[in-house]
Amino acid sequence: MFIYDVIMPFIGSLILIICVLVGVAFLTLLERKVLGYIQIRKGPNKVGFAGIPQPFCDAIKLFTKEQTYPILSNYMPYYFSPVFSLFLALLVWMIIPYFTGLYSFNLGLLFFLCCTSLGVYTVMIAGWSSNSNYALLGGLRAVAQTISYEVSMALILLSFVFLIGSYCLLDFFLLQGNIWFLFLTFPLALSWFASCLAETNRTPFDFAEGESELVSGFNVEYSSGGFALIFLAEYASILFMSMLFCVIFLGCDLFTFIFFIKLTFLSFMFIWARGTLPRFRYDKLMYLAWKSFLPLSLNYLFLFLGAKILVLSIMF
Repeated sequence: MFIYDVIMPFIGSLILIICVLVGVAFLTLLERKVLGYIQIRKGPNKVGFAGIPQPFCDAIKLFTKEQTYPILSNYMPYYFSPVFSLFLALLVWMIIPYFTGLYSFNLGLLFFLCCTSLGVYTVMIAGWSSNSNYALLGGLRAVAQTISYEVSMALILLSFVFLIGSYCLLDFFLLQGNIWFLFLTFPLALSWFASCLAETNRTPFDFAEGESELVSGFNVEYSSGGFALIFLAEYASILFMSMLFCVIFLGCDLFTFIFFIKLTFLSFMFIWARGTLPRFRYDKLMYLAWKSFLPLSLNYLFLFLGAKILVLSIMF
């Protein structure tokens, strides 16, 4: 009993984390290849066969470089915020709806919202503890942006809570057997995808790392291992957001090959957006969040709530 309750979930979690980190490594390779072809050049193609071991070479290079830190920084928060950032990005993967019973998350959507809300603090503390004006400004912009888009994300999730009557991701699998939710809620899917881009600080919403005006944003003082951990956390969250989009909108058939093709295509769309779209203006970003996505998600929320009340009144 002890083996089944404690050791098996631990081993399963370890395998999951290793698979996510390997997936992140190859996602960086995919990004560099795709951006290369978008810009009419080759991506990494020298290391090994077609540049496939390139991400592992990058990882070895980053983690073996000398660790530098600003002498005026608040050392402990500065040092641990990238670690905590990666920890949160990997922890949120535990809500994947396994049928093997690795973890039973009946409140999986709430757990996801808690983890993404905590992610704001790591960016804020990383920017503040560096004791650099550029890093602080990047952190503040990232926090304002993330908080704005989390409101519409929470309301979209709440719409689905009313629609399916549960917080459990397994119910998305059960209820999308005949039709994907994408066809029922296409505007919500577009809004969710744009919110995911903003949530993970990706182009065209990468104000936290606006090189043209902020050098490199909140991570400007990080080098070697600390920068690598922030980088890993960002790409792990991109992969997770792609997975969650597939679960919510594209049918949660987790044990079919098609699911992973859909996941890869969603990850490719993140990269495609980066290769083709220019950066937004900051005030337009805020207008988009509060004047477009918020009314849209609220309208869908009231629509699903009204439909639920109507169905219940007919039934009883």
